[in-house]
Amino acid sequence: SIYTTHGKRFLDIFLVLLAAPVLLPLIGIILGLTAAFGGRPLYSQLRVGRNGETFRCWKVRTMIPDADQALSLILRDNPLLAQEWRQNQKLARDPRVTCFGAVLRKTSLDELPQLWNVLVGEMSLVGPRPFLPEQQAQYDSRLCGTSYYLMRPGITGLWQVGRRNRASFGERAVFDADYAGRISLVTDLMILC
Repeated sequence: SIYTTHGKRFLDIFLVLLAAPVLLPLIGIILGLTAAFGGRPLYSQLRVGRNGETFRCWKVRTMIPDADQALSLILRDNPLLAQEWRQNQKLARDPRVTCFGAVLRKTSLDELPQLWNVLVGEMSLVGPRPFLPEQQAQYDSRLCGTSYYLMRPGITGLWQVGRRNRASFGERAVFDADYAGRISLVTDLMILC
């Protein structure tokens, strides 16, 4: 459809530029407060995007410094958390998250730097959530996972507004396939609202 080939990208750019005068100062304040708690305020990871290409996904840091190294120790010492990580690829009560980081996550303000990813065309405002390269095999094991690669990953999507922390990592592929089958301006606006 015209929306999926051109309109969706136009909507992304238009909304990011429209919101920039309000969001840029907010991002600056958040980054300043995050830096005041120590460590770098921005965090990035390689994620898998459209056509299976990797890109650097930006976020406000919400965890302790060296959180990736801390995770291996946490999972080694706690079998229940290790099981939760294997199933969901995240921890509902992650001990690495700072107090300020928890507020940012609860409000999704930690995702604001991804507006840059949207502006440069690596992401969309709405789409499947990008995953880590090491999670690709688990995601691809779902038969419906292939639709992910046809879309730009999103800052938000059906999974985030639906089940978010209550769905397993593998179930995300079902949400993504569902979204791929009904991409439209109306669907995107409903998800954004």
